[in-house]
Amino acid sequence: CQIVGCDRQLGSTVKEDNCGVCNGDGSTCRLVRGHYKSQLSANKLHDTVVAIPYGSRQVRLVLKGPDHLYLETKTLQGLKSENSLSTTGSFLVENSSIDFQKFPDKEILRISGPLTADFTIKIRYAGAADSSVQFIFYQPIIHRWRETDFFPCSASCGGGYQLTSAECFDLRSSRVVADQYCHYYPENIKPKPKLQECNLDPCPASDGYKQIMPYDLYHPLPRWESTPWTACSSSCGGGIQSRSISCVEEDIQGHISPVEEWKCMYTPKMPVVQPCNIFDCPKWLAQEWSPCTVTCGQGLRYRVVLCLDHRGMHTGGCSPKTKPHIKEECIVSTPCYKPREKLPVEAKLPWYKQAQELEEGAAVSEEPSYVPEAWSSCSVTCGVGRQVRLVKCQVLLSFSQSVADLPIDECEGPKPVSQRACYSGPCSGEATEYTPEETEFLYGSLQEFDELYDWEYEGFTECSESCGGGVQEAVVTCLNKQTRETADETLCVTSRRPPQLLKACSVDPCPPR
Repeated sequence: CQIVGCDRQLGSTVKEDNCGVCNGDGSTCRLVRGHYKSQLSANKLHDTVVAIPYGSRQVRLVLKGPDHLYLETKTLQGLKSENSLSTTGSFLVENSSIDFQKFPDKEILRISGPLTADFTIKIRYAGAADSSVQFIFYQPIIHRWRETDFFPCSASCGGGYQLTSAECFDLRSSRVVADQYCHYYPENIKPKPKLQECNLDPCPASDGYKQIMPYDLYHPLPRWESTPWTACSSSCGGGIQSRSISCVEEDIQGHISPVEEWKCMYTPKMPVVQPCNIFDCPKWLAQEWSPCTVTCGQGLRYRVVLCLDHRGMHTGGCSPKTKPHIKEECIVSTPCYKPREKLPVEAKLPWYKQAQELEEGAAVSEEPSYVPEAWSSCSVTCGVGRQVRLVKCQVLLSFSQSVADLPIDECEGPKPVSQRACYSGPCSGEATEYTPEETEFLYGSLQEFDELYDWEYEGFTECSESCGGGVQEAVVTCLNKQTRETADETLCVTSRRPPQLLKACSVDPCPPR
């Protein structure tokens, strides 16, 4: 037996290179290797590991972890399909032979190639632990620079110049494509433009010969020049910004003047439109519901609703019209052993207050604005104390999507308060009494709570004496204004306690002893 090379000649030892070219030098493809690590997210069920283009060879991927690989393919005709890779075996996908091995904690995918379609390898999350994927393959270089012919001469007589250019050529479709495809391959070096003199014959109206010097010895070639980008048309969700492009020429003295566009055709024209602010707009995120405010019958439940930006930060900018509600009625199936209340019971602290406070934050915008930070803990563990917070003047830099601090006088409008009163319940063994200042602070901070509970007089105590003149004191109780039921006195701390009322009683003289 005699060996046969890839050139189909007996006795030949010629072999294909890694690119599949017989007796090739490996210059028509490039080795691609990489590593992917899964990023678990509650809102993400799958992710893309790597896109492997048409014609690639010697593909090998190894997944380690609890997740699973699957394929998406797209043919040159645009037909798409998906393969779940659910079992071990060898099979055909778009006429490409695939070998897949599935183990409890590992998956191996091999494709000898060449691929007959574009393959996208994806991962489907299946467990709480992270997975990693190592991949390696040879990718064909399907875009190459191609030198053009000389452009027309810059003058019809008297001497001029003409240039060549380079264009990016798609070997697969045999057509010219955008230059960015050729820039993708580091191996591709764009040819420099060639310059030559042309139309050196004197013009008929000229009285002599015009000498032509090498153009690039005296000043740069004509070039494209752009204006700054306009502001983005949208602050989020994807917008457009534009600029104008013109061909200019610089003379020996450095003066720049516009010229015909064909003179700049040896270099690619810069784009005049580009996308901007392509991140998602802020969205409402509703947290879990609180327990029902009653243990039987009809009550209320609350939840925190936050406005989150694309980075998951608590911000502003969400539409009030689409905001989910923070309060709703709830019914506990346990029967009540008293008449059912006609109105739902309002929640006691801290649920309702937490649902409001977490939504207070101000959004950082492209205009200087006040942005308060979170409130500190109450300064006392019982009674009336104070909370403080830092209020900054900040602005959003739309181009870099970063936040910058500004001097406080750069912001207009009323500045949010930086301190407020807080109540931590009565101190052990002490009466719940407040100075007028404390009561005023507490009333301003907990005004909505005050709308539900208030002090009321309910009769008088027994007379201090049975005869000879005594005193009765008015009884003051804390009532729920909706249910008219007696409540804990700490719930009425935001209302001013009524003054003490006394009246005389048992004024008849006592009988002599």
